[in-house]
Amino acid sequence: MKYLYLNGKKSVAIKLKAGTTDEIENVLINGSEHDFKDEKNPNKLDYAIKSKRNMYEQFLNNQFENLSVLTGAGSSVGIGDTNKGRLLSQLWEDVKEKLTEATLNRFCDLVEYQDVDKEGVRVKNLEKLLSIANIAKNYIKDESKDDKSPINIEGIITIIETVIKDKCTITLPKNSPHKDFLDKITKRKVTAPRIKVFTLNYDTLFEQAARNSNYTIIDGFSFSIPRKFSGRNFDYDIVSRNSSRVKEEDNFINKVFHLYKPHGSIDWESKGDDIYQKDSVKDPLMIYPKDSKYESSYDQPYFEMMSRFQQSLRNDNVLLICIGFSFNDKHIVSAIIEALEQNPSFQLMVVNKGIDDWSDSFNPFFEAAKKYNNIALVDETFVDFAEHYPDLKSYNHEDSKKIIINNNISSNV
Repeated sequence: MKYLYLNGKKSVAIKLKAGTTDEIENVLINGSEHDFKDEKNPNKLDYAIKSKRNMYEQFLNNQFENLSVLTGAGSSVGIGDTNKGRLLSQLWEDVKEKLTEATLNRFCDLVEYQDVDKEGVRVKNLEKLLSIANIAKNYIKDESKDDKSPINIEGIITIIETVIKDKCTITLPKNSPHKDFLDKITKRKVTAPRIKVFTLNYDTLFEQAARNSNYTIIDGFSFSIPRKFSGRNFDYDIVSRNSSRVKEEDNFINKVFHLYKPHGSIDWESKGDDIYQKDSVKDPLMIYPKDSKYESSYDQPYFEMMSRFQQSLRNDNVLLICIGFSFNDKHIVSAIIEALEQNPSFQLMVVNKGIDDWSDSFNPFFEAAKKYNNIALVDETFVDFAEHYPDLKSYNHEDSKKIIINNNISSNV
């Protein structure tokens, strides 16, 4: 049995015929087999998908005072005009091609990257490898006893970061789901708290989508040039004073949201003690959280981003939507678990292609979703989720009322 939707007693699942991988024997709604009665050749997959989307639309139509979104590689994979978003495992293959498999293996052995899966195969987690390598470079030197050239740890780190930068430099395509998704999640009462988008991706797809649609992004950087980071900038908001009907009343404008990037970005640069956002960056600031080094977790902007993330999950009536997140980042998973245990009004929705138990770190959430109504798991790609996310027409943005005059009158008229 494969789940498409799981939320306490509500669920949609499909049962496959024995010995097949794609032939559906029946659809289970809330644990009971659906009766297609006398319908000839019913399209069972379509029915299951439609039922799933109806259920998560009902869940999302609830009024949540606070809405936060956390996106991982799954929100970028396959999206892009030239370069397309890639998973960490695919970036690992890119690095292997650049370095050769033998050199990459020697590098992993040298810095003592030892993570393996159940089959004993090395886990392709570039962020963790870089995290360990950045520590190891301070006290490990390769002293090869054979004819092989010694491994230069810092040199290899630079090569890996260059590969990541090149592969994550993505141009937003016209049919990107990011714009539609932003349009839908930001349609809410202007007096409600701003939407908070936390993305672990280095690319700038959300920024490009927002700029193309005239959004104002509160991302921690100043609005003056050069754009310099300060956590205080997250406390500011955009209001219109001219159109306030009542004096002393804040009049928040539409199309503003918060953007947080705990793992850094390809358009961030560190200079001295300061961090800048620029159009062109030679050495992008990419952050690899270190599980065993507490002091590194207090570096900026990582500390500010994580503090804001934890704070957002402690709000009243908050929904966190995780899209394409692997649940392998311990710092973030710990914050989500704390919110589930400590905040009774916290709601969690996980959107991934495949929601059945896929890893040790996700298994507790899968089991909890079977019991609790405040955890919903959705089997969906980001593209499909953005398309089917409820569109609240009653909160349309002001520019939806914009009148467009076509003055391209033919000269023959």
